[in-house]
Amino acid sequence: MRVITLNVQGIQQATERGLFDWLVKQDADVVCLQDLRAKAYQLDDAKYHPPGYQAFFFDAPEDNYSGVAIYCRAQPKAVMTGLGFELCDFHGRYIQADYEKVSIGSLLLPSGENDPEKQAIKDEFLEHMMAHMKKTLRKRRQFIFCGTWNIAREPRDVSNWYVNQKNSGFLPEERAFMREMFDELGFVDAFREVNQADRQFTWWPHYNRAFELNEGARLDYQVCTSEFGRKVKAARILKEPRFSDHAAVVIDYDHALEA
Repeated sequence: MRVITLNVQGIQQATERGLFDWLVKQDADVVCLQDLRAKAYQLDDAKYHPPGYQAFFFDAPEDNYSGVAIYCRAQPKAVMTGLGFELCDFHGRYIQADYEKVSIGSLLLPSGENDPEKQAIKDEFLEHMMAHMKKTLRKRRQFIFCGTWNIAREPRDVSNWYVNQKNSGFLPEERAFMREMFDELGFVDAFREVNQADRQFTWWPHYNRAFELNEGARLDYQVCTSEFGRKVKAARILKEPRFSDHAAVVIDYDHALEA
């Protein structure tokens, strides 16, 4: 099973850059997209529905804001939206496809953007998210949470880590969230199961030649429950082609999807 996650920063402009021509060549079973910045009704055109995939969207009430999607080759048993708290459900930040043994979600966490008010929203979201992750462990199925978590996990996951400790995305409390999720609860960072190299980034700011110099951060993850952590076969970050400031994360799992 191949799963891809990608933050498109606007699905319409990403489509103009060839997103779906690229997608159909990836041989993915599930593709999770984040930050659509479009309403579902604006995505009826065939260009947003590549052959062989079923598309499911969850948008936000605001225009040009947030929104997530999941593209599936095999029909899911069910599709659910939201996580049961306002900061997620009223802002189009989560959609999930349920299969026989595994649920795969497309997730977009808020960005603190070094703004105290926005950081407070992000912190509150993280509190609710941690409660959900704990609840997930009590369920009798496996999960893969794909998307933009907007946190670099460790110093090797961000440029200039010492300076960035004061910036949203690498604050001490954000890294504490990651430690609790991975080290204490036992969730698995699928990419790191097979790739331990430094400077493996998924996002680069669009200024100061950051992409060219590889000055960025790993903000996009596939976070899975322990059984699927053992099924990771391969992992890649695709820096090219570029559809946004984020790169696609591709993970191959030793699993066959069953509806």
